[in-house]
Amino acid sequence: MDIVSIVISLVSGAVGGNVAGALLKKFSLGTVGNSLIGILGGGIGGQILSALGVATGGGGEAMDIGGLIGNVASGGVGGGALLAVIGAVKGAMGK
Repeated sequence: MDIVSIVISLVSGAVGGNVAGALLKKFSLGTVGNSLIGILGGGIGGQILSALGVATGGGGEAMDIGGLIGNVASGGVGGGALLAVIGAVKGAMGK
């Protein structure tokens, strides 16, 4: 995984975290919290899917459209999923 793939995963993770925070109001951690958790989730999601061979970006000299879509999807889903998990844990601890 090269630096461009990592940056794409992190940025799409931040977007995914904010989208998940907007859709799941009770799990939202605020804009900054959603972005930070999304960045972390995007990085983790991108690394996991890359290790599994699902995200195909960064393997050749030029990034193809399939790799770009894979990195955006893995980062966005990873960011949204981690935000939902952390939001649910935070909500459960508040009870």
